[in-house]
Amino acid sequence: MTLDRARVAELLAEYGIPSAAIGILHNGQITEFAVGVKNIETREPATTDTVYQCGSMTKTWTALAFMQLVDEGKVDLDEPVRTYLPGFTVADPEVSAEVTSRQLLYHTNGIEEAYGDPGEGDDVYECMVENIADAPQVFPLGHTHGYSAALGYAILARILEVLDGKRWDDVMRDRLFDPMGLTSTSSWHEHVDETRAATGHLIRCMDEGPIVTPIDYLPRAFGPGGGITSTIREVLTMAHVLLNEGMAPNGKRIVSAESIREMTRSRVPVPDPYTFGPQWSLGLIVCDWHGETVYATDGSTIGQNARLRLLPDSDTAIAMLTNGGPRESFYRKVFTETLTDLGTVTIPDLPAPDPTLSLDFARYEGVYERPGARYEVSAEAGTLYLTLALDPMQAEFLQKPDRIRYELLPVSETHFLMPPTDPLEDTQTVAIYDFTNGAARYLHTNCRVNPRSE
Repeated sequence: MTLDRARVAELLAEYGIPSAAIGILHNGQITEFAVGVKNIETREPATTDTVYQCGSMTKTWTALAFMQLVDEGKVDLDEPVRTYLPGFTVADPEVSAEVTSRQLLYHTNGIEEAYGDPGEGDDVYECMVENIADAPQVFPLGHTHGYSAALGYAILARILEVLDGKRWDDVMRDRLFDPMGLTSTSSWHEHVDETRAATGHLIRCMDEGPIVTPIDYLPRAFGPGGGITSTIREVLTMAHVLLNEGMAPNGKRIVSAESIREMTRSRVPVPDPYTFGPQWSLGLIVCDWHGETVYATDGSTIGQNARLRLLPDSDTAIAMLTNGGPRESFYRKVFTETLTDLGTVTIPDLPAPDPTLSLDFARYEGVYERPGARYEVSAEAGTLYLTLALDPMQAEFLQKPDRIRYELLPVSETHFLMPPTDPLEDTQTVAIYDFTNGAARYLHTNCRVNPRSE
């Protein structure tokens, strides 16, 4: 691999990211290195032993542990959740009775993340399940894909807790971390060795440079969906399990080969196929890179980011952990240059707008929202626009206006490019779709779905 520290250091400076740890697993051999600093205030250098927050990459770990229950015959993915959590209830009686573990793993359950404040105690996932008795549906069960940041995988964690008779954190240690020989991977920030931990950073403007995040860790509610911290080598240990039919590098079987096949081949379509990939499987995103199937698992916390790509056809995995960002163009540059050196398939570019499309803008115009997110789509002088309403506190901290208007450039009747308005942003993609009653019912971006409200 010829992508060297100097090139990564150059890209880190360009993007205002303090550090990155990068690792490649290729034909069973690991190459890894780290560049930059763990904390811009202490200037302590990052190393390959630095512990980073993995964010939603955690969902893949939780899915692996859950598939062990499937292997043991304790869970059927297509049995209702109520089979294992008898009191499970949400606002919709049909969803209460019928939602399955597979739909939670897929993000097609549609349950709103209305779990209140479950606290930081050991009963957090039990409380989350109790607190959603009145949680409404964002969309009908199984109707579309809509990413669940915390709730869906917290319900899976509660099933693990009930069946194993222990906390989710202990389940992960006993089922995954210890058998895989992981000594630097934790599911709860209180177990992290702070002397080895990277500090998260945000960036408001390039002149100011990165600043330390005001929020050190996500709440414990996000544990099963975003709470794992790890090193670059130990992330690649998980990658090894996924690439080698469930076997860890130390020779221990973590899950069956059949479960790995199920995790990768059981899929649902994603409305916006361009941000990550066109399908979602069980704890993994399915990408199409120039006709080759690649699996992805990513994560972001408030100031840290994780990226992992699995290329089964070339027995390759590439991972990157950073304490700044996220910037898709940074990840694309690093991964594309590395994969080119390896002679493997590389990341496809975003699609180009289609200027020949003639759209009826009235079908798209409207407000699409959920708690904490509001998107207003409007037309003006033959152009479609999306106005994003930011949380006022977030806008003030990031020194941004509380309303940002983006132009939408059509790629197809349902897909749009959204060019940045700020040099600190990348082009995003948006799907506006489901014209059952004439007007679009949903807006899907960054994997999240937002129903039309007006």
